[in-house]
Amino acid sequence: MSPRTLKPPHAETASSEPDTAGLLTIDLSAIVTNWRELKMRAEPAECAAVVKADAYGCGIEPVGAALSKAGCETFFVAHLAEARRLRSVGPGATIYVLNGLMPGTAPAYADGHFRPVLGSLGDLADWESFVTANDWRGGAALHIDTGMNRLGLRMQEAAAIAPRVARTHGLVTLVMSHFASSEVPDHPLNAKQMGLFGEVRAMFPNTPASLANSSGIFLGPDAHHDLVRPGVALYGANPTPGHINLMRAAVQLQGRVIQVRVVEQGETVGYNGTWTAKRPSRIAVIGVGYADGYLRAASVTDTKAGAEAIVAGHRCALAGRVSMDLLTVDVTDLPETQPRRGDLVTLLGEDITVDDLASHADTIGYEVLTSLGRRYRRVYTGG
Repeated sequence: MSPRTLKPPHAETASSEPDTAGLLTIDLSAIVTNWRELKMRAEPAECAAVVKADAYGCGIEPVGAALSKAGCETFFVAHLAEARRLRSVGPGATIYVLNGLMPGTAPAYADGHFRPVLGSLGDLADWESFVTANDWRGGAALHIDTGMNRLGLRMQEAAAIAPRVARTHGLVTLVMSHFASSEVPDHPLNAKQMGLFGEVRAMFPNTPASLANSSGIFLGPDAHHDLVRPGVALYGANPTPGHINLMRAAVQLQGRVIQVRVVEQGETVGYNGTWTAKRPSRIAVIGVGYADGYLRAASVTDTKAGAEAIVAGHRCALAGRVSMDLLTVDVTDLPETQPRRGDLVTLLGEDITVDDLASHADTIGYEVLTSLGRRYRRVYTGG
């Protein structure tokens, strides 16, 4: 299928006017393929999809529509506003809202047929009052903390309310918890959380249960239960760090060359002069910066290696600090005719993954993806 875009409605082509300096291509077929791979690994558990944070920066509407078409029936978002956006492309989807039930919002869940994830006794009390007063049977998830110490009822609280929940038909349709260290398979917290979640299942024996996130799926069947909730792996990040990434890259970020300039030996490039030319050098200036979500921490200095770009088919290191709207790349070793003003260079893609860039910026692939800026021309393929 030929590329398509959302806002603006025309795709980037060689002849189109470059009204942005960056081009972000999102491969919806790769996201669907990743979901199917994770679904196969988790069977017979259902495979949901986490599409919070604008589908990890990839666009909640196009991603949600593609996954719904592929057969995904259950989604997780963080906020009501995200749930409403997702509902516009998934009218029949089951949508859970992760960040708890804010006071006074219960009617909005009923209006949109959304399911809140109840993470405290206060959440549960508000939800019980609403469903009792309105005879509402739309369902909710009950989040029980097994070691993250973030959201969720404590184990003793869950045990205390379990009999009451069991007597209220339709009040809770899912019990869930969240791994704290599933990307590190031998981390002792994994075994501890899996054991505690086994106790949770015993408290709520007739309610479907969910524990595994992207990396949790790879911990094996004991982590799968009835529903798995992959997020970052859908978008191409590696759910098994240190091992071959089985996920397909879903995003390609390209920046446009604004100019190529000569820098003499001993001259510096960028703010604060942190990169010094060790020889006469050619520097390509690219129209992407940290205002576009390209992380400043990935800068290259005289004392720190950093990110790279693919320029005319060659891997080239950045030179100097990433600034708000620009970054600079050392292209000295390329033929003098390359690159040319207006050319696109690759900053993320098959050969420079979100995990690669995250490593150079001393962060995680989640931050790289969710930082993807709104100033790019966005092109969707495979949808």
